[in-house]
Amino acid sequence: MSAPLGNLSMPWGSGILMGVTENPNLTAAAFSGAWEGESLAPLCTFCCCGLLNRTLAVVFMVTLAFAIVGGNVVTLTVFIQTRQSRTPQGYLKVSLALADMMVGVLVVPFSIYTEISLMVTSSPPAWYQGGSLTADSGLGGPWQPCRLIGPVFAGCTFVSISTIFLMTVERSVAILRPLHKDSLVTRHRILLLILLSWAGSFLLALAPLILSDSFTLEYNECSRMCNYAPLLDGARPPPDGSVLLLFPAFDFTLLGGTLAVNILSFTSIRRYTRRRKLLSEGSLAAGDSGSSGGCPHRPSFSDIKAAKTIGILTFAFTASFSPIAVFVLGNVVGYTWCNFSFFAFWILTANSCCNVIIYSVRDQRFRKGVALLFQRDRVPPPREKS
Repeated sequence: MSAPLGNLSMPWGSGILMGVTENPNLTAAAFSGAWEGESLAPLCTFCCCGLLNRTLAVVFMVTLAFAIVGGNVVTLTVFIQTRQSRTPQGYLKVSLALADMMVGVLVVPFSIYTEISLMVTSSPPAWYQGGSLTADSGLGGPWQPCRLIGPVFAGCTFVSISTIFLMTVERSVAILRPLHKDSLVTRHRILLLILLSWAGSFLLALAPLILSDSFTLEYNECSRMCNYAPLLDGARPPPDGSVLLLFPAFDFTLLGGTLAVNILSFTSIRRYTRRRKLLSEGSLAAGDSGSSGGCPHRPSFSDIKAAKTIGILTFAFTASFSPIAVFVLGNVVGYTWCNFSFFAFWILTANSCCNVIIYSVRDQRFRKGVALLFQRDRVPPPREKS
């Protein structure tokens, strides 16, 4: 953990500010010289900008991109070619896979391209930490690709957590109201909720740009990603900088709701399991099986296992998102963690390839779909005519 940024008193980690974590006494004049276009070397430590470090980062990014795209292509293909997967839960899995796929197709490849460009060229791209760093520059200067990539990454993150929340609610209905599941959870309602989830998530991702004129997006040397950055007016932080707290507030609200619904579902499962054990031991009369509280109807084994799988998905997403939340809160109070920002952002990105692994381990229907998928690719040899 580093100290606050010395004389600058800047609470936000813009691309240049985050690159000088190890040199907090750099003067405002040095910053202004960089912003006015002087030819200065990238302001970051050897740990962030060394050739070996960049090479290892690129290898990691390429591997992660193939893992994300390959795993989610399998998920989508299983859904398309397997009728058994076309359930409300299946549509939610497709929504989650599409969000993860966009991260692997757009976000990670852009970071790979930028890192390779910085290694093989003597000067950074024209848009790299360009004219968007000052309040006077506005929207002028070269087009900033991060204005597309940044909201895509943020929006896909919000889609993931909102989809996991919907999956949890859908499974809780199956656990608590199994006889009403088909009437309450219909295909049309799920598709409508998925559409609202995507629209709301990307609207929230654009909120800092819509609600404030003090932010833009730029590629960050420490996180190796497109991050929201303040449009600085001298050395003063933006007055409405706390708008970025909308991001962790939204995620932790949904994660808290997901956790509460999971606890409710698992409590019902535990009561049902206990009653079934007592029945098998003869300690509970058959007529009293529904009198001890909890769900009076028996949820299916597949519903119980699916609920546990979604609980694992929730835990995995919470673990991957927590470092980002800590990083954002640290920025708000005036701390900048260069090395930590890289791990925080890329741990969250790596979560995009975790879902297919969890499905493969926990979901028997998914494993059967994958097995059928690869069996169809094997064409049987033609029989010889007698």
